[in-house]
Order: sequence, then structure tokens, then C-alpha cells
Amino acid sequence: MAKYEPVIGLEVHVQLLTATKAFCGCANQFGSLPNTNICPVCLGLPGALPVLNAKAIEFATLAALALNCTVNERSIFARKNYFYPDLPKGYQISQFDKPLAEHGWIEVPTADGGTKRIGITRLHMEEDAGKSLHEGFADSATRTYLDLNRCGTPLIEIVSEPDIRTPDEAFEYLTRLKEILLYTGVSDCNMEEGSLRCDANVSVRPRGQEKFGTKAEVKNVNSFRFIRAALEYEIERQIEVIESGGRVVQETRLWNANEGRTYSMRSKEQAHDYRYFPEPDLPPLIVSADFLAETKKNLPELPEARRARMITEYDLTAQDAQTLTASREFADRFEAAARTAKNPRRVANVLLSEVGGRLKALGLEQEQSPVSMRGIVLAADLLDEGKISSKQMKQLFDIAFEKGEDFGVVYEREKPRQITDASAIEKLIDEVIAANPKQVEQYRAGKKTVAGFFVGQVMRASKGQANPALLNELVVKKLEG
Repeated sequence: MAKYEPVIGLEVHVQLLTATKAFCGCANQFGSLPNTNICPVCLGLPGALPVLNAKAIEFATLAALALNCTVNERSIFARKNYFYPDLPKGYQISQFDKPLAEHGWIEVPTADGGTKRIGITRLHMEEDAGKSLHEGFADSATRTYLDLNRCGTPLIEIVSEPDIRTPDEAFEYLTRLKEILLYTGVSDCNMEEGSLRCDANVSVRPRGQEKFGTKAEVKNVNSFRFIRAALEYEIERQIEVIESGGRVVQETRLWNANEGRTYSMRSKEQAHDYRYFPEPDLPPLIVSADFLAETKKNLPELPEARRARMITEYDLTAQDAQTLTASREFADRFEAAARTAKNPRRVANVLLSEVGGRLKALGLEQEQSPVSMRGIVLAADLLDEGKISSKQMKQLFDIAFEKGEDFGVVYEREKPRQITDASAIEKLIDEVIAANPKQVEQYRAGKKTVAGFFVGQVMRASKGQANPALLNELVVKKLEG
């Protein structure tokens, strides 16, 4: 692969989370009984006229701004003509040469710890088609069933520049894209329900060559992990074709996840000529300066900016900030709690290690935690004040998860006793020092880290009840004496 360089571009379709469809009043709702959310407009019956959903414009504009795009003042809807059973009108309302927004970008992390900017060519609005059902029925071998509920669902299509050079970069681009869209609230980005769908264009060229190679489009990929795997396979396939003296054919290929490979669907010669022309039933879309300014006010603090601020404001590590901002809701919960705590960083540690670790082991989500954010703040504050040791805190969390109780309830009932009497702790230290003369010699010879050994031994002897701060202070005092 070192001899060749992949060139990858991604086309992402995102369903907008509006209450109704793009051009009619039918419910925009997944999971309804087949063919119940339909009307003459989304079926394209004679005499029915489309009316553009204002909320869809707002959401599409919000997404464009979040992706650093320039929103065009004037964009045009067009008819994209093709004939397929799940497209009853025989055309799809989309945007062609005058899209809503252009020239955006996303920053993605790179393998060397830096960042790379991936360009976004355009973001345009369109409507979704229906769904052909090829399996799940007794006669699926001979019949295809149609569910037209999805017809007219508002979409945005986000087309990247061919700036992506590895499957890992493609994975990171999609991960960041989804994260940004979820923060704006314009879509739920649920790939299983088809709210976010991605097609990949991939070609290879000799490293150092400027001219692009012949591309293949890979469709039917339903997870970011599979997109990465499909790209890895397709890159290797194209290199093998070239190395064996063959010629890569421009075509559309389907990904088969069970076999881990792509299959040819249709060649360039079989591809559609969509015969775009302006939609005669819709006027040009004008995005006024006032509308744009108002929409910008609704733009939330986006993930990268929020991570940077939280690292500074709460003294977090980059990794912790990344985890805490994985979703807007999770970040909001953490920040609301952190502002009430004595030490926000300790709240983050307790949330991610003590609670997050247990939830992961049990296969539970944050929403299923028996310990509330208030309980997490209490635990962090008690630890910060030295009223409980980390060992005691772990024991209390074990009980909380075992009994399904909040941390505060467990703490009030169990109230672990902590030894804060200096003379009692000194007595334990004296016993440990007397039993370990070799380690005392090592400390006094300059190996100061041995103090940790004595702290651990005393903590064990006290059954975790010795006040940690006082214990550390007295151990050093005794060893130095």
C-alpha cells in the first residue's frame, strides 16, 4: 500500500428531526405501520403541490453553520429524475447546481497526534424516497414490498472533498460529523433506523501523482466500523487489479458485511442520467441575513470548543474531556454537577472511573446508574475533604450498585468511621516501621518512594479507615525522625 495513495470522499445523508415531512403535513415518524404516513403530496398525485417545511430550513441552516459552511442567500430546488418502485413521483426534489451551503470543513485527529482539516464541498436539502422491503415475508423470494412512509422525509446531504487518505481518517470524519450534528439537535443520527446513511467514493493512485484514479462508489454500509472495513477491502482490491495489469472500472459496489467484501452493483454505463431541472412548483429559497443571524443564536457550543474550555476550566485531561463531551446531554449533566462541587476534576474522576467503570462492566448506560450526579458530587466532596478514603469510597459504591441505591443513601447508613486521631495513626505507623527495618533503611538511604509502602501497610492495618492526608504527613515525619 505504501506505493499507492487512496483518495476517499464521503456522501452522508442525514434525516432531519422535524415533526412533519419536507413538503407536506404528514408525520415524520419512524416505526409507524407501513403506508400510514402518506398523502397526495408525498405520493406525487396529480394536482398536489409541495410546500417547504420552515423547520427543515432552520435545521439545515443550523447544520451548515455548525460545519463551517457558507450559507448561500439564494438556492434552488430541482427535480432529480429516476424511476424506481419506492419513488412514486418518478423524481426526487433535491438541490443541484445551487445548493443551500458550500465550502465547509471538519477538523479530525490524525495518527501522529495532530489534526487535519477535511473539506466539505456542499450541504444541500432534499427529500427521502420510500423503502423497498426484500425480505421478511413468506413470498420474499418472488415479491418486493413497498413502504412509502419515508417518502418526503427531509434530508440534508453532506458531500466531503476528496481529502480523506485512509479508512481511519474516514472513520474519524464520520465520528466528528455525527457528534456535531447530535449537538445541534437537527437529527438523531440513528444508523439502524436509516437516519444517517453514508456512501463512500474511493480510488487509488501512485503516491505522488496528482491525477485521481478511477473511483468506485461503495453503498449499503450501515455502521462506521463497516465503512472502515469496506474502504480497507476496496483499497486492497483496486491495488490488486492495478498490480495485476488490469484496469479499475468506475462502478457502484455493495458491501457485504457477512463476507467482508464488496460486490459490483452497476457500472458507469448503467448509471442514471438524472436529467436535473429546476422544480417548477417551488420558488428559490432565500435565506435572509436576519434569518441567518437568528439561526446562529441557536448554535450550541460545539464539541471541540467545549472540550477546550472544559480542559481549562476544570483542569481535565484531554482524554477525560473527550469522554465527558461525547454527547451534549452527558456534558450538560457533568457541568451542572461540577459547578456545585468543591473539586470538579475529582467529580470527573469519580464519574468516569467509579461509576463509568461499573456501568461498563454491567453493560448499562449512564441513565441506568443507581448513583445520581448528586451522589457522585457527594462522594467527590467527601474524598476531597478527607472524610473518607478512596478504599472506603469504592466499598460504598460497591454497595450502591449491589443494592441499586444512591451513594448518599448508602453513605448515611454505612457512615464509615475514619481514624483522625494522630496518636492512633502514629501507633500503627510505629508497628509497621518496627516490622519493616529493611524498607526503613531504603528510605533513609534516599529511596523516598518507599514511603508509599508504609502508607499502604498502615492503611491495610487500619482497614482503610486512617485519614489519608494525615497518614501521609505522619509517615514522612516518622521516617525522617
